[in-house]
Amino acid sequence: MARIKRGLTSHAKHKKLLRQAKGYWMSRRKLIRKAHEAVLHAGQYAYVGRKDRKSQFRRDWILHINEAVKPHGLRYSEFIHKLKLANIQLDRKILAQLILDDPAAFQKIVEQVK
Repeated sequence: MARIKRGLTSHAKHKKLLRQAKGYWMSRRKLIRKAHEAVLHAGQYAYVGRKDRKSQFRRDWILHINEAVKPHGLRYSEFIHKLKLANIQLDRKILAQLILDDPAAFQKIVEQVK
C-alpha cells in the first residue's frame, strides 16, 4: 500500500486557522497551537456575547422608558404595572421606539395609563 502524505491538508488547515487568528497579539497569531486555543476561546466569547446583546438591548429600552415617564410623575415600574392594568400590550422595544420616533403617540399612551 502506498504511503499517504498529509502535508497539503495540514497546511491548508493551519492556514485557515491563522487567517482566523489574524490581528491577535504576540504568538497567538503566529503559532498554530496558541492560535487554535485563542480562536476557540474567541468563539466562546462571541457565542456568549450574542446572547448578552439581547439583555443589553432590554436594559437600554428600560432606561429610555424610565427617562421618558419621569416628567409625567411616574417611575418605570409603576408605568409598566399600569400598562398591564390598562390592558395595553406593547413590549419595551416598541415603547422605546415610540419615544424616539413618535413622542405624541407615547404621550397618548401615558395619558391613557394615568
